[in-house]
Amino acid sequence: MTLKRHIRTAALAATLTAGALGASAQEKEPIRFGLCFDISKSYSFVSPQVAQAAQDLAMYTNDNGGIGGHPVEIIVRDHGNEPQRGVECYEQLKRDGVFIFYFLSTPVTNAVLPRAMKDQTILMQNFTGRGDAVDGSVFEWVFPIGPSYWQQAANAVSFVKGQLGGDLEGRKIGFIYLDYPFGQEPIEILRTLSKKEGFDLELYPVPLPGSDQSGAWSKIRRDKPDYVISWLLAGGHVVASREMRRNQFPIDRYITSNWLNEVDIVNIGLQEAKGLLRTTNVAGGQDVPIVQTMLETYYAKGKGSGPENLVRDVYYNTGLAILAPGLEAARIAIEKHGSPLTPESMKDGFESIVEFDANGLMAPLTVTAEDHGGGGKTRIEQWDGETWVPLTDWSADYLDVVWEVIKENSSKYE
Repeated sequence: MTLKRHIRTAALAATLTAGALGASAQEKEPIRFGLCFDISKSYSFVSPQVAQAAQDLAMYTNDNGGIGGHPVEIIVRDHGNEPQRGVECYEQLKRDGVFIFYFLSTPVTNAVLPRAMKDQTILMQNFTGRGDAVDGSVFEWVFPIGPSYWQQAANAVSFVKGQLGGDLEGRKIGFIYLDYPFGQEPIEILRTLSKKEGFDLELYPVPLPGSDQSGAWSKIRRDKPDYVISWLLAGGHVVASREMRRNQFPIDRYITSNWLNEVDIVNIGLQEAKGLLRTTNVAGGQDVPIVQTMLETYYAKGKGSGPENLVRDVYYNTGLAILAPGLEAARIAIEKHGSPLTPESMKDGFESIVEFDANGLMAPLTVTAEDHGGGGKTRIEQWDGETWVPLTDWSADYLDVVWEVIKENSSKYE
């Protein structure tokens, strides 16, 4: 089968399968990705889907020749969202020869980052971690591919501005968040935009795990913000929906981060969730070509890496979107520098990604030596009672403001 025909048949971007250039995926050293996840505690609502998607995409890549003949190997370990266990996982896999890592946790990623910088290993930081790590001139070995939480929050503010007639002066935006690193991450950029745009920013911290929100929503009822931006997780959204009804806050003025999925919608209620807004960094649903390929190639034959019901979750798509740029970077690295893959060539591969969207899976990414995030684009979607409806195109707003804050913070890293 020619490469061109293979791409057309599989409905995947060439960059996901261009490794099929001759050698079998069993003939060369594997390209190993160390995925140290929380699969037992706080993040077990998302990590199984992400791990399953990564394993499916690796299997598909290997079945089509690997990357330059190298098979892709996914190694999954549990860190329980504990920074010390995450560090131990990193050190163990590094001793085993792994030099590409992903941790799916802001606290754990932040704990590992100084070691990765010192060791000059590749730390993928997609959709997690510190916002200033997109500054490749400082964080040379860290790749937060996709929008940082800073950029997501900025894009949410831009959407609110558009909804309120293009002027935020004198308006009020609330921010409800889990009071630990994940939830606290967007506060600085929100404060900066508050000063720039003249809106009042009201903060509503919620203690872990997010089940006690009554005090926050009582204050929201009194403050009457125009919109509330939410950095909650899983059941926290369900609790928030109940509190919104109790406090008569309109759900179509509630904008979540990307961490809200189909399970959350079902738990809220399909109709009760109608109008809810979220920022998103990947295309959801099963109509995405790469998801269709996985369903047809593996799940229709009972050969998937896990239960098929998890493929119906946007977090599965997120898992594909996390690994796909890594495979693209490896492909470019081997094409440019040959084998074996090294941290240095992998770094150059990442920094050579141009307009990559994995055939419609995500917003187009262009990564450079200066911008390790790829552009920071998101879009706003709204639940209509049956499905998510995009309200905006992929865009990255307030880039000048976000990068000002990025540079200010990254300059303090030692």
